[in-house]
Amino acid sequence: MRDRFIQFGALGGFICTIVVAGSLLNPIITRADDARLRYTDVSIEGAPPIVVLGTAIGALRGLIVDYLWIKVNMMKEKGLFYEVMSDADLITKLQPRFGQVWSFHGHNMAYNISVMTDTPEERWNWVNAGINLVRNSGLRHNPNDLTLHKELAFWFSHKVDGVSDDAHLHYKRQMAKEWHLLLGRPPFEHEQRIQWIKEIADAPDTLQELEEENPEVGVLIDELTEALAGFDRANQFAVDKDFLMNLGKWMASKNSMYARALGMIERFQMNDPIYGTFDRIFGNQENAQAARQLIAFLRKKVLIDEYNMDPQFMYELTRDTGPIDWRHPQAHALYWGARGREFAEERSNNEDGVYAIINNDRVFIQAMQYLARSGIMSVDPFSNDNPGRLADERWIKVLDKQFMELYDKHYETRGAGGDTFTTFHENFMSDAVGKLYRSGDQLAAEELLDRLDSLYGSGGVIPNLKYDLPVDIFVQEQTFGNYLDRPWLAFGDVQSALRRGYREGLLLNRPELLENAIKFSRDLTLYFKESENHDYVNKFSEGRMTDLVSNIEKSVRDVFSLVLTDKSMSLVDRLTIYNRAPADQQRMVYDGMKPILEAEFEQSPLMKTLDFNNVFPEPAGMEEYRILEAERDSRIKQDRDDYTDAERR
Repeated sequence: MRDRFIQFGALGGFICTIVVAGSLLNPIITRADDARLRYTDVSIEGAPPIVVLGTAIGALRGLIVDYLWIKVNMMKEKGLFYEVMSDADLITKLQPRFGQVWSFHGHNMAYNISVMTDTPEERWNWVNAGINLVRNSGLRHNPNDLTLHKELAFWFSHKVDGVSDDAHLHYKRQMAKEWHLLLGRPPFEHEQRIQWIKEIADAPDTLQELEEENPEVGVLIDELTEALAGFDRANQFAVDKDFLMNLGKWMASKNSMYARALGMIERFQMNDPIYGTFDRIFGNQENAQAARQLIAFLRKKVLIDEYNMDPQFMYELTRDTGPIDWRHPQAHALYWGARGREFAEERSNNEDGVYAIINNDRVFIQAMQYLARSGIMSVDPFSNDNPGRLADERWIKVLDKQFMELYDKHYETRGAGGDTFTTFHENFMSDAVGKLYRSGDQLAAEELLDRLDSLYGSGGVIPNLKYDLPVDIFVQEQTFGNYLDRPWLAFGDVQSALRRGYREGLLLNRPELLENAIKFSRDLTLYFKESENHDYVNKFSEGRMTDLVSNIEKSVRDVFSLVLTDKSMSLVDRLTIYNRAPADQQRMVYDGMKPILEAEFEQSPLMKTLDFNNVFPEPAGMEEYRILEAERDSRIKQDRDDYTDAERR
């Protein structure tokens, strides 16, 4: 009898355990799903029978993934890049937290498959698809995977912003246009840029919160919804990327020299009812505040939903580093490298993962180096030109500070430790001395040279006299021979020389300085165009290296525009520079600079006594220049269209 009671008691305990365990199963599964801690337990659509069986059984899932992974690597070794796509996709669905396969899958699309296509557009589609896969899917499933962050940052830096791919200029144009329409043109000053991105970060998280904060936004949305209701779904009001891109196109057209020169605005107003709706609603000054808040909210939602980017982190990165322009690929390399440091480094902070941390830090600080070389951008999304990219000397001090932090951080790391960054730092700062000197900032160049001497010269581990030179002699010796090994230095030297020519030459009424700067820039441009070392043309009919230096007219226009919008100088000084410039150079910048300087002029006390059209006069021959520019742009577009059609045939 006693044994029977024990048996019943054990059975009752077993049943109670099953009931309790069953009641806890659903909450555990739900929490695991929310945290993405669980592999898929459903059959994948279109999967082979063996995968369906393994998924259903559960225990075989690991073996199935191993089988697919071995198969994928074997096909990769055979060069069957297209063929691995379906199997790699299955692995990501079966085990979404297998970070290595996301990296493999994205790299395969961005690098291997993209170069097998025939047109720049096709290449960009594949490169973009690889980036989107890791950014929008891989990192959502693996938010703490440092390698995925580093890989994504590297693709932006190397594939999109590098020069190794024949289609790299097309990548730069497409990315600049996309992000210009998404976020608009950022203000130039760092403090203003911080506030600009902060406005997006501080936007409410939901439309309901936004309307509660400002009821006028609700009225604006109702008006938009009603006005756009008759159009196809992609053009109706919605909190999504399509609507924001349409709105971005409308906003960009208002400040586009090409849109005006080519008569696009008039055509949009006559033929595009959506454009007319935006004109009527967003152009109404009574809606200005509500429109601004709605646009900030839309940008925040699209960044989070479509790009897996955190506007708050974007703001903090801009605040704590430098004037980031999100139209630049290196800005995204910086973001993902920084995000890896912030959210994924802890999991790799062990003996095996220490080099993953160092590699990620290398990509992070190298992004700053490239932003110093080309971080100031001018983008016209209605133009077929390459985006203007000018050196941004503000990043020099930022990089110097970051180097010291990284040196201290890795000082005791096994191997080279902090010294792994010293050669990079020394080379960059040596180049920076030359850039500062050529831009006319001799004092800053001398200060930087003294710092180099204290770290690597007389104050180095092995004292030497390498940096114990007058700054002009050092720059001359440092530059000699650099163009052959590091052609991008010529790009920065052209900008620095022209910038000094405008700022110092015209402001101090020494026009010979500008003449000498243009002569130097023209000679250097011709050197690049005619040099056998840089004269190869890619299969898309673009000079892979020579087009980095562009042409002298574009260099003059870009630098002159930068000088006129540089608020580190007074408005009077900038207007003086404009009026002292030759007429042919005034024509290059007049249409683009007039609305910007006029808006600044209207906030200045100068408007009380002066007429803007008198202090910023239209140069002679402007109408003829506009016609020629429109014809040139049309020819370029037609040539590219003809080339694309020929390739497709």
